[in-house]
Amino acid sequence: MKIVDVTVVTAPLSDERVKNCLELLDLMGKNVIILLDDTVAKVTRSRPVDFDGLPMVAYDGRPRLPWQVLSKRVMDVVLTGMGLIAISPILLAVAIAIKVTSDGPVFFGQERVGLNGRTFKMYKFRSMVVNAEELKAKLTHLNEMSGPVFKITNDPRVTSVGRFLRRTSLDELPQLWNVLIGEMSLVGPRPPLPSEVNMYDPKHRKRLAVKPGITCIWQISGRNEVDFEEWMEMDADYVERCSLWMDVEILARTVPVVFMRKGAS
Repeated sequence: MKIVDVTVVTAPLSDERVKNCLELLDLMGKNVIILLDDTVAKVTRSRPVDFDGLPMVAYDGRPRLPWQVLSKRVMDVVLTGMGLIAISPILLAVAIAIKVTSDGPVFFGQERVGLNGRTFKMYKFRSMVVNAEELKAKLTHLNEMSGPVFKITNDPRVTSVGRFLRRTSLDELPQLWNVLIGEMSLVGPRPPLPSEVNMYDPKHRKRLAVKPGITCIWQISGRNEVDFEEWMEMDADYVERCSLWMDVEILARTVPVVFMRKGAS
């Protein structure tokens, strides 16, 4: 009689003969080691779920522990709430400056793409003339960014007050409201326009796997000085490695970048 402590299976699991062999080994109570292919290997990072009564497994492309998600949300709410109270005089001053120097509303709301493709209205202090979107088509030949992103250093649509707001990043402050209500996070990839997402390669959509944010690796690495593909790689890197401590580090590094106006336009 042969002594068999462990049976090692290296053939594809899709092979019907392998399935029969595994059932027989299980019936005999034998220990089995199975060589996993790329697809099956992902199951090792899965979690059991009940899908309307059917036992299934869910594979998370970006595994996160529940406490990580909760702690990130708590940090967003606490810091944003405190921040809005602290900067309320600045918000009022900016609103008055916009109102008395140009026609149109104080705030500018624009549809953006968030977590897993959800759309929401992102708010900014208005830094452009009211018909800025209509004028964009006439300025596409001046675009300085590669890929599906539109940026001009001296955009003629920007108002005098708006130019100051952009250089100091004050125009972004209303997005704290988006963070407070859960549409955005303090740290995360910048929310793109739907028209930009429509031109994404599949690999670019990885940045939509987390909530968009006010600041991220791109903001502390040169912003408009970084080309599109490098920007997308930075966001993909954040999705892979993001943690509460990484968010804290990015927030800390964002402060001097904003004051030094690095990469702003």
